[in-house]
Amino acid sequence: MPPEASPTSSPARAPRVAIVGATGAVGEEFLRVLHQRAFPMAGLKLLASPRSAGKKLAFGDQTLTVEALDAHSFDGVDLALFSAGGSISREFAPRAVMAGAVVVDNSSAFRMSDGVPLVVPEVNPDAVAQAGIGLRRGGKDDLKAGIIANPNCSTILMLMAVHPLHRFAGVERIVVSTYQAASGAGAAAMRELEQQTREALTSPGGTGEVTTLDVFGKQYAFNLFSHNSPVRMGGYNEEELKMVHETHKIWSQDAERGSGAPPEKIRTAITATCIRVPVMRAHAESINLTFRDPITEQKASELLADAPGVTVQDDRGGNVFPTPLQASHQDDVFVGRVRRDLSQPEGRGLDLFVCGDQIRKGAALNAVQIAELLLERRTAAR
Repeated sequence: MPPEASPTSSPARAPRVAIVGATGAVGEEFLRVLHQRAFPMAGLKLLASPRSAGKKLAFGDQTLTVEALDAHSFDGVDLALFSAGGSISREFAPRAVMAGAVVVDNSSAFRMSDGVPLVVPEVNPDAVAQAGIGLRRGGKDDLKAGIIANPNCSTILMLMAVHPLHRFAGVERIVVSTYQAASGAGAAAMRELEQQTREALTSPGGTGEVTTLDVFGKQYAFNLFSHNSPVRMGGYNEEELKMVHETHKIWSQDAERGSGAPPEKIRTAITATCIRVPVMRAHAESINLTFRDPITEQKASELLADAPGVTVQDDRGGNVFPTPLQASHQDDVFVGRVRRDLSQPEGRGLDLFVCGDQIRKGAALNAVQIAELLLERRTAAR
């Protein structure tokens, strides 16, 4: 490893780590999360496109130099954290596995691939076992054998709130509407929202019009619109379909278990509507649930309060509930507005409002938690 990439700590057999897409919003969050959680490393390599090579990034009190991603970038790497888009993951994740690394991929490239675990550590940590024990794998004929996929950010945030309730009462149907921040489209979208806001506030004649339309091709500031992902058959966009299909995979339908399946094995009906809102960071979701078994508001609040990674903020008297601004830069997902769905029989329906940081728990933190699970499994196997 180059001298700029010295580790924060080097316990015996600590992994050598690479971050792919290090200069993006999630890549830079990887650096903050790894440092804050004191993730053990024997070395750290930062990788990005050739145009970003040579850029300096802070890692704690160190300054690291970004290297250009190429076919030899993963020599000696044990763990590769990817957040550079699906095309880069499809090309370079198999190369990383062949070089001996385990890949935790933040793109959608492998999420629905057979044999690739799709993991939220608080929901299905045992799925990590599919990637094998230990971080040094060696070349594999099956290039997906060393890849673990990070779910879509909206799926992660939803399941952090819904899964504790699902395990208790069995969720039969989810209706979710998301209000997604600029952070979900990356650093360029965040910069454009800031620039458009300036332009709208200083527009001639107070028209509120903007001229910078590079990311979405439409005004984002003081506006909202349907999620910008492609619309597919039936009128659902890709973001909405991800929430449906990824949730089904994470909850692992298993028909062989039949009617005696535990709640997490139920095939849940899910419909989603995803909207972009002019918020800089952190997504919000309105979630309506239908349950197989009765559950009260009080029991739901107790389950959520006990759930790891969840903070309940549900002050009806003070009208204080989760907001994206409050959730920004926080590890936990905030849940409030826990109330009975009056349109359903008592005990069979609840409404929730959820806010969580898309860059943090929706991306970088979740991936690092997966890496921590890998280390735990390696330690337990010794």
